[in-house]
Amino acid sequence: MIFNKDTASKTAELLLQINAIKLNSKNPFTWASGWKSPIYCDNRVILSFPAIRNFIRDEFAKNIEKQFGKPDVIAGVATGAIGVGVLVAQEMGLPFVYVRPEPKKHGRMNQVEGFLQKGQNVVVVEDLISTGNSSLLAVEALRNEGANVKGMAAIFTYGFPVAEENFKAAKVDLYTLSNYMNLLELAVTKEYITENEEDLLKEWRKNPAEWNVEV
Repeated sequence: MIFNKDTASKTAELLLQINAIKLNSKNPFTWASGWKSPIYCDNRVILSFPAIRNFIRDEFAKNIEKQFGKPDVIAGVATGAIGVGVLVAQEMGLPFVYVRPEPKKHGRMNQVEGFLQKGQNVVVVEDLISTGNSSLLAVEALRNEGANVKGMAAIFTYGFPVAEENFKAAKVDLYTLSNYMNLLELAVTKEYITENEEDLLKEWRKNPAEWNVEV
């Protein structure tokens, strides 16, 4: 679920402007999973643009407090959400921790890095949601440390049904600054893509594992 429509449209426009999101239905990208995709999203690019990263920071801070109340801690999912998570925590005047994909193999073998006390209210910041599996592993790690996870806030989601099912099963409320359908709407309006390309992009989201450019 998006925080609000205006933020979703503005975020989508900014991501397209800086090529954090690239759309190409004729020459699709190949994801690490092997999926062919007409969209590629790398939100880490945001950190290289001060005005845009400040917009993302401010929208997160404002909407997190509005939706979840002010938490005790902001947690970022490594590695993509560490940078923006720190910015949000700084803006809200809150402690920050980050969550590794798995515990370290040496030292204290931490998975959650930083100071976190049992019972603290935590909002997790993420850069991108696809299936949600890696994001929800971070939630599980925080819960294992005794944290009360209030929810997750992400920059962008593809809106796959499997992600919605995974978050529902994990009992985690997810809100995003923008999402796939708002992106497509904005992309057509601003002539990044044609209406025919929009149709192809919508088809991809229905079954990304099986999609190919000849669809």
